[in-house]
Amino acid sequence: MRAVLGRHARASVGEPGRLEFLAFQDAADPERFVLYEAYEDAAAFEAHRRSEHFRLNIERTIDPMLAERKWRVYGAPVEAD
Repeated sequence: MRAVLGRHARASVGEPGRLEFLAFQDAADPERFVLYEAYEDAAAFEAHRRSEHFRLNIERTIDPMLAERKWRVYGAPVEAD
């Protein structure tokens, strides 16, 4: 899974509207990963989800291996004072 997520992260780097895309592997549980993704807006995120690399890497390869998948959507970042 690590190799697929790395390939997916590299393919996502050049997407319009992508601000950040990071994949983390849990230090205590090597079978658990977290993706941190930031996009300019919902349209950029939806475009990412419609991309060929999303379909190949996530929908066809990663999703079938998952026992659990959680999505969390956050608002704008908190600015420093």
